[in-house]
Amino acid sequence: MKILQVHNFYRQAGGEDQVYAAEYELLTRHGHTVTQYTARNDAINGMSGIGAAARTIWNSHTYREVAALLQRESPAIVHAHNTFPLLSPSLYYAAAKAHVPVVQTLHNYRLLCPAATLFRNGHVCEECVGSALAYKAVVHRCYRNSAAASATTATMLLFHRIAGSWNTKVNTYVALTDFARDKFIEGGLPAGKIAVKPNFLSADPGVGGGNGNYALFASRLSEEKGVRALLDAWARPGSTIPLKIAGDGPMEGYVRERVARLENVEWLGYCPRERLLDLMRDARLLVFPSLWYEGLPLTFIEAMACGTPVVAAGLGSMNELIQDGVNGFRFTAGDAGSLVERLRWISSRPDKLREMRRSSRLYYEQNYTPERNYQMLLEIYRRSLPN
Repeated sequence: MKILQVHNFYRQAGGEDQVYAAEYELLTRHGHTVTQYTARNDAINGMSGIGAAARTIWNSHTYREVAALLQRESPAIVHAHNTFPLLSPSLYYAAAKAHVPVVQTLHNYRLLCPAATLFRNGHVCEECVGSALAYKAVVHRCYRNSAAASATTATMLLFHRIAGSWNTKVNTYVALTDFARDKFIEGGLPAGKIAVKPNFLSADPGVGGGNGNYALFASRLSEEKGVRALLDAWARPGSTIPLKIAGDGPMEGYVRERVARLENVEWLGYCPRERLLDLMRDARLLVFPSLWYEGLPLTFIEAMACGTPVVAAGLGSMNELIQDGVNGFRFTAGDAGSLVERLRWISSRPDKLREMRRSSRLYYEQNYTPERNYQMLLEIYRRSLPN
């Protein structure tokens, strides 16, 4: 099968970029011909504010280039990962004119929320879900803390809602979890067009022994990741296990200051992936205290592959992915006391922890291997093709 794979890279590399690359490798390894069409947000530096805003809503350059590419390559499927902010949904129209079906992966909540996170002021926010015009996002400056940037994104969403782009120009959406699928349906996407396919790991990191006497937090140091509640938990008397923090981000100064006053917490800063996987294999637990819904973080999948149980905030998709007491534990989001209670319980039951390590690895093998994912992706492509 010939596939045109489309992606707009953000300035800061993240999980979406990794999934895009992993699916390219997976498809080509199975003999498919994959052509890539990409943009990078660094290009915004040379644009005026009005020019960048116009391209977000409708990029005529994208339309023309994709139309020419479709004519030249004749792919069976266009698979878009991210079109925001430079590529725009204009590429859907080029595909429709060429009678090539479109698959769109929903890596984040952009179609429901200009900020893409459904998170504001330290808590989940769904004020714009289902609204034709996300005006509250403009009022709250939800995207990049800018009223103008938020208005551009809200206008893009409104324009394509009115034009019918979301309902008529995409053949199949790919949600990462059942929770996300339900949320997009609530926001107005047609239920019959949304398939569920998780992210996956292109390479198995291998099972670890969990012999290190520590819990691991491995994430960006930002408000939505639950950093405050994490450190509040380890600041409580009687913490039963040391904590290692791997990551950098806007809350570095806050973390550095708090860690300096805590004897059982170590901040490692940014860690390359191989170092991170070493830490994960040796960790007794991965702590995942996010305050927002998340998508399907690769860190979660990596932990399962390493056989490392996850202690996660019981919010959004985590309620679906964590089988409480089987492959991890859930605690009340933002509640340091709830997290401490879970940590104390599992620390006093080493036999249960060993059992959970086996269950975590099994959960990975059943759900997140490349071969399992390839079959799911191929089925999505087949259902998207004309009969």
